[in-house]
Amino acid sequence: MQRDLFDEEHLLFRETVREFMAREVVPHHEQWEQDGIVPREVWKKAGELGMFGFSVPEEYGGAGIKDFRYNAVIVEEIIKYAASGLGFSLHNDVMAPYVVDLTNDEQKQRWLPGFVTGELITAIAMSEPGAGSDLQGIRTTALREGDHYLVNGQKTFITNGINADLVVVVAKTDPEAGARGTTLLAVERGMEGFSRGRNLAKIGMKAQDTAELFFENVRVPAANRLGPNDGEGFVQLMNNLPQERLSIAVAAVAAAEAVLEQTIEYCKTRQAFGRNIGSFQNTRFVLAELATETEIARHYVDKCIVALNAGRLTVVDAAKAKWWTTELQTKVIDRCLQLHGGYGYMMEYPVAKAWIDSRVQTIYGGTTEIMKEIIGRSFGF
Repeated sequence: MQRDLFDEEHLLFRETVREFMAREVVPHHEQWEQDGIVPREVWKKAGELGMFGFSVPEEYGGAGIKDFRYNAVIVEEIIKYAASGLGFSLHNDVMAPYVVDLTNDEQKQRWLPGFVTGELITAIAMSEPGAGSDLQGIRTTALREGDHYLVNGQKTFITNGINADLVVVVAKTDPEAGARGTTLLAVERGMEGFSRGRNLAKIGMKAQDTAELFFENVRVPAANRLGPNDGEGFVQLMNNLPQERLSIAVAAVAAAEAVLEQTIEYCKTRQAFGRNIGSFQNTRFVLAELATETEIARHYVDKCIVALNAGRLTVVDAAKAKWWTTELQTKVIDRCLQLHGGYGYMMEYPVAKAWIDSRVQTIYGGTTEIMKEIIGRSFGF
C-alpha cells in the first residue's frame, strides 16, 4: 500500500538528511564504534542543517513547527544507514518537549539556542541501578535549601551521558510523597559534585555514549526546575513518554524494513543446491510473512504519528506501538539473519550489526512487559 504520510517539504528534508548521513556519518561510523562515542562536531554540523529543535520557537533559532514527521524522517534515515551511535532522537524526540514546553522564558533563552545548533547536547536521567521501568522507585533526592536544591544519587544507562551538557534529572523532592514527590531538575555540565562514571560497554549500539551519572551534594539552582512547582515530575514524565515510545516504534519499523530489503536482495543472489535461495518455498514464505507484518506495522505507526501531531496519541496507543513494533523488529532481523546462513553471523554483513543493535529496543523506553501492563490496565481490571 502506498505511504501517504509525508508532504513535499518532508521529502525535500529527507534528501538533506540523506546527504548529511552519506557525507558526515557513514565514512566515520565504524571508527566511532571503536571509540565508543560520536564527536561533538557532528552534532554542530547537523545543527547547521536545521536537524534539531523543529518545535523550538523561531525567536530562539528553531523552526517553530510542531510536526513529528520531520523527527520521523531523521530517525528513519539514521536507521537506514545503521548509524546507531547518533543520539539525535533522544535530543529531538525525547528532550524537546521538556525543554520547549516545560521551560519559562528565562530558561528558554539560556538553553534553546544551543539546543538548536547542537552546541548544547541533552540527556534525561531516569534509570537508576535499582529502578528501571519503575519510576516511582527512584532514590535520587533533591532537597530544597533556600534558592537551591541539594541533589544526591546515581543514574545509569543514560543515553548521551558522556556528551550531554544539560541533563534533566528525575529526583525526589519529597521522598515520602510517592509519585507526587517527584521533580525534574536541569543539571548542567560543570556543576560541582556532578560527575560521570563509565561509558558503559554494551552488546550493541557501541558508538552511542551511554553512561553512569553521579550526584554528590550538587547545588542546583531553583531556577533550573522544570515547571512552576515541586512534585509535578511524574505527571510531566507520563505526558511525554508517548512521544518517546513512538520514536522507538518509528526506529523499529524502519530497521525491519531496511533489513528485510537487504535480505530479499541477498536471497536473489545467494546460491544453494544449484539455485538462488529465494527460489525455495520456505524462503518465500518467510519473506512473505515478514513483509506483511512489517507493512501492517508501518501503517499503524504512521497513524500514530498523525495522532501525535493532532494531540490525540494516548499512552495506551503508544504502548501498543512500542511493544509490537520492537518485538517485530527483533523477529524480522533474527529470521533474516537465519536466511543469510553463516554469513549472517559475520559482522561484515549489515544484518549482523542490525541484530546486535536491535536487542535493546524491547527494553528501553519501557519494557515489553510494562507496555502490556499499561494496555491491560486500560481494560479496567
